[in-house]
Amino acid sequence: MAHPSRAHVDWSRDAVVYQLNTRQFTDEGTIAAAAEHLPRLASLGVDIVWLMPIHPIGEKNRKGSLGSPYAITDYMAVREELGTLDDLTRFVDSAHGLGLKLIIDWVANHTAWDHPWASAHPDWYKKDWKGDFVSTPFWDWTDIIDLDYSAPGLRATMKEAMLYWVREADIDGYRCDVAHYVPRDFWEDVREALEAVKPVWMLAEGNARDLHEEAFDATYAWEWQKPLRRIGAGKADATALYEYYSENASMWPADAQRMLFTTNHDQNTWDGLAQELLGPAYRNALVLMFASEGIPLVYNGQEAGLDKQLAFFERDPIAWCEHEDGDFIRNWLVFRKAHPALHNRPWGGRMVHVKNSDEAKVFSFARLAEEDGVLVAQNYSGEDAEIELGDVPHTGRWSVRWTADPMADPSRSVFGGVAPRPIEKGATLHVPAWSSLVYVLS
Repeated sequence: MAHPSRAHVDWSRDAVVYQLNTRQFTDEGTIAAAAEHLPRLASLGVDIVWLMPIHPIGEKNRKGSLGSPYAITDYMAVREELGTLDDLTRFVDSAHGLGLKLIIDWVANHTAWDHPWASAHPDWYKKDWKGDFVSTPFWDWTDIIDLDYSAPGLRATMKEAMLYWVREADIDGYRCDVAHYVPRDFWEDVREALEAVKPVWMLAEGNARDLHEEAFDATYAWEWQKPLRRIGAGKADATALYEYYSENASMWPADAQRMLFTTNHDQNTWDGLAQELLGPAYRNALVLMFASEGIPLVYNGQEAGLDKQLAFFERDPIAWCEHEDGDFIRNWLVFRKAHPALHNRPWGGRMVHVKNSDEAKVFSFARLAEEDGVLVAQNYSGEDAEIELGDVPHTGRWSVRWTADPMADPSRSVFGGVAPRPIEKGATLHVPAWSSLVYVLS
């Protein structure tokens, strides 16, 4: 049964998150260089910029020549590779001046082996039966050791460090790494303290419903992409999408913000390119990410058609270029903001399943909010589909706003309009293979 979640800052209601890997974002790999891109990100239409960890990296058991940004030795400093505290505060000021919000990655579950705490406060760390530090939850996390939140001193120190960046750099919140491995009451205590400074937005890399109760606004929707990958690989049909959406509607808090993504730093580095993992379903997945319930994530480089797996422990700059995917994303972000029905509740519309006569091929749904409505029909097959709609939640006149076949001709993937037509129960639609039709209420 769904339960209410905590209240969210208003600016998150129609927000789109942009993940920025500073090390790979520019040739220089610095915060100052990344700041030069902020006007471009604002024009792209994103709202919340997420900086991956900015802190110094450990030397002991380091992976690669530069190490993982998630193996931290100092929570109160900016990594020299990236710049200075002044660079960060200027970045935040510039972002705010453009109407953007800024969150930073926070790694509370573990530190590098050579964090000073390991020597000064060994009781702040988990131990195995022999009394040795442990690296969990995954066998290959050999460059980090786990913290133990039964230690009051750790809790107080970590909370103070999180308060520091809100007070001193005026950041707008945090993306919290493996948040479900840290006790929930710690996050709830931190959230209360942060809110006393300023309203913040908190994203958990986690898939636990109770994180929404008092601590977090948003959680990763890890399950969302799984049916899309199976569909793209020819191992499932469009009905597989109900696995995620039915559970999300019935089991998660009514106002929970779930983050949807076609890729992120983990998937790009370790799993493969989104275009390959999703196959012919990739463009439909982007449309679904922007049109269905949730907080969409754009991973840096997607707007340039990112065509490589970025290295994680070395420098590997993104090759920036103009790309049709950039126009695709930009058009969708403009469209999404213009339609309250696509925003997150309470003023956005809950997804309503619109039945159709060929649900193995076509996934169709609507979202309505006051006078606004969006109706989407997506063909997840390699054959054109002629469908007849079941009950439509609003029987007004609708205008098609998305070209029928963006896969075949991406240059046509722009929002336009044709003469409105009534769409009601029994209406027929032609949906080309691997494409989306999007209608709005006239």
